[in-house]
Amino acid sequence: MTQAAQPANGWFSNIRADVLAGIVVALALIPEAIGFSIIAGVDPRVGLYASVAIAIVIAFTGGRPGMISAATAAVAVVVVPLVRDYGVEYLFAATILMGIFQAIAAVLRLDLLMQFVSRSVITGFVNALAILIFTAQLPQLDFTQPNIGWMTYAMVAAGLAMIYLIPKLTTAVPSPLIAIIVLSALTIYLDLPVNRVADMGALPEGLPYFALPDVPLTWETLQIIAPYSLTMAAVGLLESLLTAQIVDDMTHTGSNKRRECAGQGGANIVAALFGGMGGCAMIGQSVINVTSGGRGRLSSLAAGVTLLVLLAVLGPLVGQVPMPALVAIMIMVSIGTFSWNSIPNLGKHPWQSSVVMLSTVLVVVTTHNLALGVLAGVILSGVFFTHKVMTMFEVVREREGNTAIYRAKGQIFFASVDRFEAALGPESTQPDPADHVIIDVRKAHFWDISAIGALDKVVERMRRNGRSVQVRGLNRASTDLFDKFALTDKTGVEIGLAPHP
Repeated sequence: MTQAAQPANGWFSNIRADVLAGIVVALALIPEAIGFSIIAGVDPRVGLYASVAIAIVIAFTGGRPGMISAATAAVAVVVVPLVRDYGVEYLFAATILMGIFQAIAAVLRLDLLMQFVSRSVITGFVNALAILIFTAQLPQLDFTQPNIGWMTYAMVAAGLAMIYLIPKLTTAVPSPLIAIIVLSALTIYLDLPVNRVADMGALPEGLPYFALPDVPLTWETLQIIAPYSLTMAAVGLLESLLTAQIVDDMTHTGSNKRRECAGQGGANIVAALFGGMGGCAMIGQSVINVTSGGRGRLSSLAAGVTLLVLLAVLGPLVGQVPMPALVAIMIMVSIGTFSWNSIPNLGKHPWQSSVVMLSTVLVVVTTHNLALGVLAGVILSGVFFTHKVMTMFEVVREREGNTAIYRAKGQIFFASVDRFEAALGPESTQPDPADHVIIDVRKAHFWDISAIGALDKVVERMRRNGRSVQVRGLNRASTDLFDKFALTDKTGVEIGLAPHP
């Protein structure tokens, strides 16, 4: 039974750890959400309110307990032209339609497409995200910028030391939370010259409120937002499903991917109705949550509620949290996210797997587009797999009296038909041509109409050259294809049924 099917484990079996982990996640979400709002070209509260709404709603509707969802850069970069050309109200409308598309994806079971994402692609995705998370911290370490000097580096080092050393003494409180509290207290008390959360952008005041997007309900509006909504939905589901798989592996539990698709859709609709942008699962915050002890739905709910309280009640205090403390946490996340075993495995795994992994990393890091990177990895995986299956094919010719027997073995499909046709070349070109030909395919399987077309071509060619042709051993599935799509005159061609291999 998966974790998703265990209500007790999903909510109340880990209350203390889930709540504390949620608090850590909430603090880490603030600068991220502000940064993503800046990317999208909207007010910081649009990203912050989205993070609140999505984290709270997904706690109830999601299919992967312990995974954190909020406003993300993957979605923010998609909507930049929409916000620039049409304004934030169109962003809200597009986010609602995004959620509807994701709900439709759940109905259509598009989560099953994850079966085509290989382990090498997932590893590349994880490594690329780890690199992006780390590089995103570099602006906060640029000593040429204001308030960034030796004190910043000292605080980052101190934060990392606390994060890694405190668990050796106690695990009662997540070490990232201790690091944030200690470094914040020192920064405020000593008025240290470091960047603070408030320097990222103005924090909102008050609570978000319900409102429908102020856009005309016309066909023209739909034409404007639909392309953005579809792209946001695809990118959001892709990152959410991949992150869910990663959290599955980290926690050694399963999850309901179809429910996650529907949950993401509902969360984005609610976020837009409360003045937020679109979002999806966040691997960085999910790793923070899991490594801080968060496992159940309560951790996501705690993160959303804590973030709401921090913004509505403790905004001025939250604005004083030093950025070096959060940078230390995100560096910890990047280190913990990266699959370090993948480096020595480059020389151990098949070279094709290594190429797929490295290509995924390269495309994601270069373009900052997760969807493109995963798509490149999936395509390469498919090409390598097709080539491997294509080469697992052979035809052996034997001579018995005045009969030539061609014994085919392997998979015959669009990629191997050329080899099939070449191996069964005109009998007249053989050193010892026979008058009768038997094509034995008991150990072969015809997968598609390209394969049937190749068999057609071979039989017709043999017959034009004056040979009698018999096909033996087609299994049931191949026979069905032959009966439906073969164009050759079946007179004189015997189809002998054989069990499916």
